[in-house]
Amino acid sequence: METIIGDYKDQAQDYQVVERAIQYLNDHYPEQPELKEIAASVNLSEYHFQRLFTRWVGVSPKRFLQYLTKERARQLLERSESLLDVSYQTGLSSPGRLHDLFVTWEAVSPGEYKSRGEGLTIDYGFHPSPFGECLLVATPRGICGLEFIQNGDRASAFGELKRRWAKADFTENPAHTQGQLRRLFAFFDGGDPQGLALHVCGTPFQLKVWEALLHIPTGAVLTYEDVAVQIGLPRAARAVGSSIGRNPVPVLIPCHRVIRHTGDFGSYHWGTARKKAMLGWEFARGRELRPEPAFAASPSSI
Repeated sequence: METIIGDYKDQAQDYQVVERAIQYLNDHYPEQPELKEIAASVNLSEYHFQRLFTRWVGVSPKRFLQYLTKERARQLLERSESLLDVSYQTGLSSPGRLHDLFVTWEAVSPGEYKSRGEGLTIDYGFHPSPFGECLLVATPRGICGLEFIQNGDRASAFGELKRRWAKADFTENPAHTQGQLRRLFAFFDGGDPQGLALHVCGTPFQLKVWEALLHIPTGAVLTYEDVAVQIGLPRAARAVGSSIGRNPVPVLIPCHRVIRHTGDFGSYHWGTARKKAMLGWEFARGRELRPEPAFAASPSSI
């Protein structure tokens, strides 16, 4: 356990540099910055930036950035459509899907929804993760919330989750939530699946949207319109987007895998750079190795 969490601490520190690099590319891609310019933007030498980046994601910066282009996103959208058609028609699923990795989920009852957690004890803890520091919250029935910490503001993250369970009793218990975190990111990073349960609180429509997200395979993406079709309400893309924005457990309920139909990655509650980092991580670790493009060509399309 200590080794795993120690690794996450290192990854969390590396992630801060990666996020700044992605943000730099978001702001400067028309200039087609070279590797040395990106490295300079995070105050590192070209050599040290390359090593740090590769240590965090497992591939070089140029390969990682290849997966964050509009062209790549469009290709994934085309591929994802056929995958989903087959999976929903046959009920079959692939080993890479989150719901196949022993993730079970339970929604609160209508009465529990109205009570906002009254009489319930909820454990919480702040922990490092591969995508920065996060707050993990769990009821006795499963993980009920995950928030990434933005700009070191723990109070805002805690307030966000506490509003969903306004009448519950919160107990800081990092020893318990650390174990949940280990299992959560173990299979997100391709490790052996272990039992994980979700205990979520939402409206019937939100629950329907979140359940649809669980069917998106790792390394695939869908549009908001696609998700609306999958829940049987093809004209509800805007409402789908709103529900996705209220997803209480990112990563496990993979809202980061929903992008715009144009190939733009779109917004994300915890920052666009983090969404791109999460998708790039999945794409890079889930695709077969191919010849790498010239570095300057990748950031120009970010």
